[in-house]
Amino acid sequence: MAKKAMETHNLTVKQSYYCLFLSIFVIISFQASFSEAETHYHEFVIQAKPVRRLCRTHNTITVNGLFPGPTLEVRDGDTLVIKAINNARYNVTLHWHGIRQMRNPWADGPDRVTQCPIQPGRSYTYQYTIENQEGTLWWHAHSRWLRATVYGALIIYPKLGSPYPFAMPRREIPILLGEWWDSNPMDVLRLADFTGAAPNVSDAYTINGQPGDLYRCSKQETMRFPVDSGETILLRVINSGMNQELFFAVASHRLTVVAVDAAYTKPFTTSFIMIGPGQTTDVLLTADQTPAHYYMAAHAYSSANAPFDNTTTTAILEYKSAPCNAKKGKSSTPIFPQLPGFNDTNSAIAFTSRLRSPSKVKVPLQIDENLFFTVGLGLINCTNPNSPRCQGPNGTRFAASINNVSFVLPTRNSLMQAYYQGQTGVFTTDFPPVPPVQFDYTGNVSRGLWQPVKATKLYKLKFGARVQIVYQDTSIISVEDHPMHLHGYHFAVVGSGFGNFNPQTDPAKFNLIDPPYRNTIGNPPGGWVAIRFEADNPGIWMMHCHLDSHLNWGLSMAFLVENGVGKLQSVQPPPLDLPQC
Repeated sequence: MAKKAMETHNLTVKQSYYCLFLSIFVIISFQASFSEAETHYHEFVIQAKPVRRLCRTHNTITVNGLFPGPTLEVRDGDTLVIKAINNARYNVTLHWHGIRQMRNPWADGPDRVTQCPIQPGRSYTYQYTIENQEGTLWWHAHSRWLRATVYGALIIYPKLGSPYPFAMPRREIPILLGEWWDSNPMDVLRLADFTGAAPNVSDAYTINGQPGDLYRCSKQETMRFPVDSGETILLRVINSGMNQELFFAVASHRLTVVAVDAAYTKPFTTSFIMIGPGQTTDVLLTADQTPAHYYMAAHAYSSANAPFDNTTTTAILEYKSAPCNAKKGKSSTPIFPQLPGFNDTNSAIAFTSRLRSPSKVKVPLQIDENLFFTVGLGLINCTNPNSPRCQGPNGTRFAASINNVSFVLPTRNSLMQAYYQGQTGVFTTDFPPVPPVQFDYTGNVSRGLWQPVKATKLYKLKFGARVQIVYQDTSIISVEDHPMHLHGYHFAVVGSGFGNFNPQTDPAKFNLIDPPYRNTIGNPPGGWVAIRFEADNPGIWMMHCHLDSHLNWGLSMAFLVENGVGKLQSVQPPPLDLPQC
């Protein structure tokens, strides 16, 4: 009996030591994980620098003299502290596109929304922590058209010890697709603001800042990416262009899509991708072709009945073992990829419809806020149609709106600062949850519905509200794919379709199992797209079309997400150096 009691005592002691050891191990592991997080300090000097493209030199706004700007590389859990010093002649802000900025709208960056701009000669320090995000994002100016040249990649690696959910690539290459104007982009915008007409389209597309072989005075600077036969590389493709969705491909090579907007996807293989402004797409490429030189190329996917830049940008994928042309002493002409046609909506939709999350995800099933947002263009009637300021169609000025509200940015203060300080008269919270007038959105719209109302209206959400938004394109002026970007959040894309959304029948076709997560999503031209998310990030968060000509015309709004309970559900206090208007 005593022996049995002793055995029981020894077992209890062993269990106690085991539990104590396990507790210590968990604490040490947690501390080790916590200690692995780093703080990265950067100084971004925004300044003009001579940049030569297309045979001409322009005094271009850059960051640290670089175009594109510096690539930021961090891990999930790291903190970024970036002092932005404005040595340019324009007001500026910086936006960290796709970063959730939990409880910290002060670091989000959109001018007059979460902060007043950084004035010339002043500075502001953006500080934020990456929380449960990994993949490819980017950063850019969020003031007027400065983002035409002020942008760069933001790469978030997994925490140490956490692998990618796909085979480790040999190398990784950021591919930033952009647009270039053979003039000052701010002057292009200023002219459009004056006339009310559409801004001039870009003169070139670029890959990592270079137009490529098909443009004048550009061949020598074409981007070249050497590869070894058989190696697999990860291309982190970013559409940092201003106004154009793009098709992108690499000649003779298949691309395996593994992530979009810093969210992993079920891998699938394709010969091309379609990527809208603001979006990112990670693809694996295996150098498994005959050693040679192959063009990477991008050109427009144009879904609207409107002028567009119909040129093509290129870079070169160079096999190191490719034979050289002995006669000329140069490499042979690269092989060119087959890209879909400029207006190939079927190919664009076929690509985006293949995107899925890797496994079942938590999608809000019960909806507290069911929002129906019409998005599209409009026209402002002029009292003097012959005025130089009324050069839009038939003597009007272009406008754009959501639910017939054309968003007007405040001037006295930023929205977030006014809200936090209790300042009245800057905005209202009566943004309409549905269009004020119902009509055949994709049919022949009455001219009486073409003119929106200019206002600064926000939509208020309670903390934790489960939200569904259906973006419905309109055929006012033209149908178009509008890449809608929601700051401070990522969302599940649960459904899409052509024509008018039918609330009785279309939700039955929603994907509530493995929809893709994004921060920027386009609606099919003449169609709709539905998203869902939980309002778990308090603050004021901008939502807008990432075609900057449309943003300038008012195709935006903002959500005011109220504080929840306690410190962890409330907006943190603003930093002391937050710019004042």
